[in-house]
Amino acid sequence: MKIKHGMILTAGLGKRMQPLTNKKPKPLIEIEGSTLLERAISLLVNHGVEEITVNVHHLANQIEKFISDFKSKVKIKISNEKDLLLDTGGGVKKGTKEFKDNPFFVINPDTLWSNKYSEEVQSLEKEYFTNKRPCLLLVKKELSLDNSFKGDFNLKNNIITKDEKNQFIYTGLQIMKNDQFAFFNRNIFSMNEVWTKLITENNLGGVESNQKFYHLNTIEMFEKISSLSSID
Repeated sequence: MKIKHGMILTAGLGKRMQPLTNKKPKPLIEIEGSTLLERAISLLVNHGVEEITVNVHHLANQIEKFISDFKSKVKIKISNEKDLLLDTGGGVKKGTKEFKDNPFFVINPDTLWSNKYSEEVQSLEKEYFTNKRPCLLLVKKELSLDNSFKGDFNLKNNIITKDEKNQFIYTGLQIMKNDQFAFFNRNIFSMNEVWTKLITENNLGGVESNQKFYHLNTIEMFEKISSLSSID
């Protein structure tokens, strides 16, 4: 079985990337000639995803134009959050309604995605269908270029926990279904609330990534990544 749907989160304000993001939304920042958004789209399309939703808020018209001009064989739709930012959980809940009962990828373009992640996308999909539970792609914090991460989760036997000390970082890729959001009757909520509920139910799966982790969350990290002679 293959997952045919995906959502890319591009509605963030990018405050920690200012002044770069004052006139350009963070997903349209380029690294090695490709925008962060294009990298995320390519990862999904190369895996076989056929329908993608992209949510917009900050400098939304630029992302809408990028999508309109983007040459792709897949259908890419806009989920409008121009008037009200819904946070990560609320944004996914709104943007994936048309996916109905189908599982979908959710991807954060802040991570520097490349085809090196292709096998790990397949592993995440296999984990989802094998155990029939939502799952996240995690990486050990030692593999992060940014050493300020304290860790989000722990992972044992493909089950995610959250403890006092955590060794893994969330990469920005997960698989969900709409029924995970049915318990939230608010429009605005964080994905962290969804994860917390799933963890308490012992129902959040995980797969470990072995890739070096590049994550553009600050202007300093953008400059550091941009200065690298090559990206492993």
